[in-house]
Amino acid sequence: MIGSVYRRYIKNNLFMKLLLSFALFIILTIIALSYLMVHVMSQSVVQREMDNQKKAMESVNAFLSEKYESVQSMVLGVYREPRLAADISYFLQHDFRDYIEHGLNRYYEEDVAPYGLSYFANRLEDDMDIRNLMLYSAEKQYLYVYNRKKSAKLHLTNAVRSYVPDAMALDNKNVSVPNPWIRKEIDQWNPRLFAVRAAMNDKNSLKYIGQLLIYFDSEGIWKSLASYKETLKGTILVLTPDGQVIFDSSGTYYGKPYPYMNQIQQETGMLEQESYIATLAQNQAGYVVVGAIPKQEIADASQGWKRTILIASVLGILIAILFPSLVVINFAKRTNKIIRFMKKVETGDLTSRIIEPKEDELGQISRSFNDMLDELNRYIERVYKAEIRQKHTEFVALQARVNPHFLYNTLEVIRMRAISQGAHDVGEMIFSLSALFRNVVQQKAVYTLKDELEACRLYLELFRIRYKDRFTYAIECDRELYGIPVVKMFLQPVIENYIVHGIEADRDDNRAVIRFSWENGTIRVQVEDNGRGIEPQRLKEIKEALGAPEEVGGSFGLRVVYERLKLLHGSRAGMELKSKPGVGTTVTVWFPEKEGAGESDV
Repeated sequence: MIGSVYRRYIKNNLFMKLLLSFALFIILTIIALSYLMVHVMSQSVVQREMDNQKKAMESVNAFLSEKYESVQSMVLGVYREPRLAADISYFLQHDFRDYIEHGLNRYYEEDVAPYGLSYFANRLEDDMDIRNLMLYSAEKQYLYVYNRKKSAKLHLTNAVRSYVPDAMALDNKNVSVPNPWIRKEIDQWNPRLFAVRAAMNDKNSLKYIGQLLIYFDSEGIWKSLASYKETLKGTILVLTPDGQVIFDSSGTYYGKPYPYMNQIQQETGMLEQESYIATLAQNQAGYVVVGAIPKQEIADASQGWKRTILIASVLGILIAILFPSLVVINFAKRTNKIIRFMKKVETGDLTSRIIEPKEDELGQISRSFNDMLDELNRYIERVYKAEIRQKHTEFVALQARVNPHFLYNTLEVIRMRAISQGAHDVGEMIFSLSALFRNVVQQKAVYTLKDELEACRLYLELFRIRYKDRFTYAIECDRELYGIPVVKMFLQPVIENYIVHGIEADRDDNRAVIRFSWENGTIRVQVEDNGRGIEPQRLKEIKEALGAPEEVGGSFGLRVVYERLKLLHGSRAGMELKSKPGVGTTVTVWFPEKEGAGESDV
């Protein structure tokens, strides 16, 4: 079935092949572009969501850092005031009863009431996120606790009957989750709390005397995420190095260790599901902020524009195929019409004509075919005249072969006559002219540098005889270069330029030197004379005319040589002119050595 469809509609149908090829190209191109667009936009969405989550993580980190700094500021506030520092140091190093008596004595003697504990009570009122503020005495092992109800309570936590001293001694993390023994002691079981601690030292002796421990409500972190709450995807967690959860935006892992601590150091990993992961560590405070966005959540958010791209791609394919198909079908109909007409002409009907009013390529083909038929009819009428012209052409060709031989014989008769009359110089000139003419018209399969040198020598010899002792020439060329194929008559026009324009008949030291050299596969010819030279303006015109149309001006001979060399060798050939009036002219021509035999008629 498929084979019959191919043979009937595709195999010999160029337009159908073009249409199918175009359709395949369009479909593959749009699919590739759509895939690329989906990939780029997916990456863009992932990057946008990750950037948004990183900003949210930075906001969470800023909130926690602010709480950490506020606790440090409380301690520094104690140290800045000597009386306050002394009062807190006494409180942490003595029994509570002694501290009360000490305060009453100071009030009685100095009229100064102790205000160390009220300092921390005021700090509790300043920050609404604080749930408990505790002062722990390392020496007396008691815990003084404030709560949001502005009430304070002293807890005796002797190591004999409590694990609180051990918890205080062993827990060295600045920001952590509340210790369960301390929770039990103060009856604070809210799972969404985090603890910030600061060591308390005696200001004078720098002795460690206790700790300031504050429990903050983790729900306060949501205030830092207020601007991201609507757009934030995934989960943000704040974890301790051992995996305890300080904050969890999903509320899943409060009160238990985070089970995916080993995976959070990777950019992607399997948490509850495959997710993109970002981390932000706070080394000083000792916690890490983790952001995790499930890949499926981003994929679900991308379904809308993916669907849009799919619909746009399908519409693009339909439009891109429909309109060209209509155009191709129209061209196919017109082409079939022309083919049917050609088959009609093939049967011998030369009077039919194609009616095609349009001016496009098919219309031009139709009119050209009609013109061809008209010309064919005229040709049939002229066939006999053409045969007569053919006979005449053959006769002219035969005559062209006889004429040179007649001319050589005639020149030889004239030369012998001149010698017999004593005009030996005339005889030499006629001999050189005859040899030069024979060299020029002679057809050779390979025209070598030796042939060109001989033609130049014969031409220069004519003028040496004419000017007798007033003109000399020299040709310098290694015999190794004689067999190199060259362009015929590439040097003679250069020499002729000197003879016609440069030689001075009233001087007796006219001289022309031709030098040949071979460098790295390139033939370089230098023609140097001591003639009149060329004026700068004229020299500029000649250089500009090289390679230009004939009507531009300049030297016709030089331009012909330049164009022939460029035609045969391209950019690897060139010509250079240097001249100074009254000093002489140097023409340098270079071209690459030809590979193989040259053409005699080039």
